[in-house]
Amino acid sequence: MQTSALPDLAHTDARAVHWLATATAMAGVIALAGLLQPDAATATASASEHGVTTRHESAPVAEAPDPAGVTFPLDCAGAGQTVADSAPGDLDGDGGPETVAVVHCAAGSGTPPSGVYVVTRRIGAAPRVVATLVDPAQKLTVTGLAVRDGRISADLLGYSSADVPRCCPDEQERASWRWEGNAFVRSSAPAGGSARQA
Repeated sequence: MQTSALPDLAHTDARAVHWLATATAMAGVIALAGLLQPDAATATASASEHGVTTRHESAPVAEAPDPAGVTFPLDCAGAGQTVADSAPGDLDGDGGPETVAVVHCAAGSGTPPSGVYVVTRRIGAAPRVVATLVDPAQKLTVTGLAVRDGRISADLLGYSSADVPRCCPDEQERASWRWEGNAFVRSSAPAGGSARQA
């Protein structure tokens, strides 16, 4: 099971004191985050497959966020980033759509590894990454992205060894993720096989 602290995607009961303390803390965090913005050129693939911490802010907007202007946690050594595919959908059932994006470095040739990210946007804020489902460090190519009924699915193409040419992946897995409680839970199966929990 993937663990994550994504309160803006989690729906839990809490007392008024909790919400007051949370609102006060978040106001401080948001103010500090506004002053300490990272340089886009130094972003790295440090996010884990298990998700990225987010903050509870305001109600989600009705339109799915556009991943085109988002800086993803992907180190491309100045080559730039390419959003290869994206799909919108309400992943947590709150009525506001998120966007799932498949992103890789803008390489002139070859098959750069893909990352799969969940992007959300709050009213008055820019779109931001809230979870990493596939880290580019895993050296996978991602195809067939789809979001249906809150479930994300994609084909993960990989390599059985370093001797396999990067043009021709020889392993394929169908993976899916669903938001459960406070984390994206992954299930997967070989192409044409039965699913297993990851």
